[in-house]
Amino acid sequence: PYKLGEMERRLAEMLWERAPLRTRDLVAACAEAFAWKRTTTYTMLSRLCERGLFAMEKGEVRALVTREEFQAAQGEQFVNENFAGSLPRFLAELEEAGKKLTETEIDEIERLIRDHKEG
Repeated sequence: PYKLGEMERRLAEMLWERAPLRTRDLVAACAEAFAWKRTTTYTMLSRLCERGLFAMEKGEVRALVTREEFQAAQGEQFVNENFAGSLPRFLAELEEAGKKLTETEIDEIERLIRDHKEG
């Protein structure tokens, strides 16, 4: 549910910026931004609704999941699928691949660990 195609992602971004949004306004915005017909807009929207990201009720589209919640779930899914759910393994693989963390990134990771321990 957290893997989106390019156009689904672009539509989701538009919705997160504008929701709640009337469906007729969404159709007009998609026609302008993507040159989509009404049917294409509804097809793409239905895909996002089926994934539980958005809901369409009484001619209005609203977000069920925030952009931040979606990105967090994407990250968790990625770590689970590729690193057996292990964040330390993920970080070790980054280091092994030659990715050097900046001091700012290290500070942020340390802050997140402290907050997690305290919370």
